[in-house]
Amino acid sequence: MKTLPVLGAWLTGVFLLVSQAGYAQDCEEITLGSAISLTGKYATNGVHAKNGYEFAIQKIKENGGVKIGDKCYNFKVIYYDDESKGDRGATLAERLVNQDKVQYMLGPYSSGLTKAIAPVTEKYQIPMVEAEGASRSLFAQGYKYLFAVLSTSEQYLASAVTLAAEKAKESGKDPSDVKVAVAVENDPFSLDIRAGVFEDARRLGMQTVIDEKLPRDLSDMSAILTKVKLLKPDLLIVSGHSKGAATAVRQISEQKIDVPMIAITHCEAADVVGNFGAAANDILCSTQWAETLTYEDPIFGSAANYEKEFKAAFPEYADKSVPYQSAQASAAVYVFKDAFERAGTLDKEAVRDAIAATDLATFYGQIKFSTAGNNIAKPMVLRQIQDGEYNVVAPSEFASHKVNWPRKPQ
Repeated sequence: MKTLPVLGAWLTGVFLLVSQAGYAQDCEEITLGSAISLTGKYATNGVHAKNGYEFAIQKIKENGGVKIGDKCYNFKVIYYDDESKGDRGATLAERLVNQDKVQYMLGPYSSGLTKAIAPVTEKYQIPMVEAEGASRSLFAQGYKYLFAVLSTSEQYLASAVTLAAEKAKESGKDPSDVKVAVAVENDPFSLDIRAGVFEDARRLGMQTVIDEKLPRDLSDMSAILTKVKLLKPDLLIVSGHSKGAATAVRQISEQKIDVPMIAITHCEAADVVGNFGAAANDILCSTQWAETLTYEDPIFGSAANYEKEFKAAFPEYADKSVPYQSAQASAAVYVFKDAFERAGTLDKEAVRDAIAATDLATFYGQIKFSTAGNNIAKPMVLRQIQDGEYNVVAPSEFASHKVNWPRKPQ
């Protein structure tokens, strides 16, 4: 008789294994393709994006997969390393479509590489939801199959210009008294940031005293910073992806640059706090997303919950902020899930139309596409590094902390 409980437990275990196996077999696969930067100058952010894709795929699987009619599907991705090179990215996109027979694409990292791949996906009428190409020029080409979940690049540091104007007024000055210095990488993303900053500066009557391109390898901006010391701007804008951010923070500290307000892109991706400690304090960092924002959805929960679960899945992020590149990559996968389910079919034209009609609340923010394919529903926010913490300081309706101004040299 003692064997009966053991036998019962054994049969229960077998039943569960068979049930789980049957459930797993019930879900077929939808294959997505992605040429992504796993080596080269964009490798850091490329890995962040890939991790975001994989995290979303697992979360969707845990929540029952993608439901189309009476079937369920799980996503899988075929990745190729584009080596941070546009021509290789375009070649790999051709390979994904023609050899791997991929019918749906996730984007690469950076605007330049998205610009290289988009003509390929457009030629083959492959819907691409991308999360890392913010250049507004991407959405002036008339593309029908390109959709981006992130805010476009001219918005990245516009709030820094507005903030500088507000601080000028508080100190009894006019915004036209503000002197602006700009140093950016010579790539589509950073050039769009430059254009957005210039537009806002002109609107407010500000003076642009420095307008420089960063060196191609992004490893030395000391000559530009020498000009900054001489001309004493009130606002310094730097955009050069993660390598440029690291170079900027390091050399600003080394040269003891005294500028009241400094705003750069890709702080988290470059881990400027982990790498440079107090030298990063009071720097303003543009971000597409922050874990303190009040966004949520049924799959990922709140923005704070996304951060918690992502760090559990990828312990290498445990001691730093989750990069927004990862969050927006997850959001891109979620858009595909939503579109497939609303389309009710695997037909790529129907899926394309469903993507175009997206109006989706997510942990990353609202996603709604214009006819050009860019997200028109989510704002950018500005965070400041305060004692090693990233705190939202602008726009005011999203601010959790007051901005430290003027910035003191570290």
